[in-house]
Amino acid sequence: MNIRTTHRALLSRLLPDDKLDDLTVRKGQFHTVVMGSDRVVCLPRTRAAAARLPERVAALHALAGLDLGFRTPEPLLQGGAHGTGGEPFLVLSRIPGEPLESDALNDPQVVDTVAAQYVTVLSGLARAGTDETVRAVLPQAAEDHWRRFAENVRVELFPLMSDSGRLRAERELAALDGLPHANRAVVHGDLGAENVLWEWAHGLPRLSGVLDWDDVTLGDPAEDLAAIGASYGRELLERVLALGRWSNRGLHTRIAAIRGTFALQQALYAIRDGDKDELADGLADYQ
Repeated sequence: MNIRTTHRALLSRLLPDDKLDDLTVRKGQFHTVVMGSDRVVCLPRTRAAAARLPERVAALHALAGLDLGFRTPEPLLQGGAHGTGGEPFLVLSRIPGEPLESDALNDPQVVDTVAAQYVTVLSGLARAGTDETVRAVLPQAAEDHWRRFAENVRVELFPLMSDSGRLRAERELAALDGLPHANRAVVHGDLGAENVLWEWAHGLPRLSGVLDWDDVTLGDPAEDLAAIGASYGRELLERVLALGRWSNRGLHTRIAAIRGTFALQQALYAIRDGDKDELADGLADYQ
């Protein structure tokens, strides 16, 4: 039974001008998202995700008040907040556009255009990290963030791995040793292809907005650069680094180390949220 059936009454109330059976439904790590014509409804997949809705709303309100150079979803309505009863949901404004198709990057001109706009995104996030209003709302990466992450992976995930999986994970965690502490920039946390929307004009893409700010924090921009590389490949990442004048050995090391933890991060979130599907996917290469 799909979400349009199980939540039909709620969706009919929240999206009164849309035909429910025609709407696109997307499954994210934390929410199922129903795409209306001018707004979207986010339905938490777990109780833990539902409990985080107020923090997500606060972060989106803070980001909406900034000139980032791109659009972010604006909270329109929240219901069923944790502890208040009722079905939890969050209604957001819909940003037009679609994720970039990978084959679009076969054109060098498109690569340059996309890379330049990613530089705009990352520069906007870096500026936002100095805004005291934003810093008062967003969580900050702790100084021992990666050490605690490694400890938690060993305690919570190692029992679910094979011997070879644990050896692989240990190599990935060892790469985190010595990463410098950074918390001066806003970090999206999942700046992969599926969360960045584009519209096309005159044969070139224009970035229209960035979605899914569930993991936003004040931290190391290398996390967002790692997500760009994981989604689009080395060529685009190198072009972003060159255009932003960010290319140096230390940054490359941080990007590589953080990228190596993505599956473990997914699995750790999932085991804490009780999300069996995401846990299985995150641990697939460690079995």
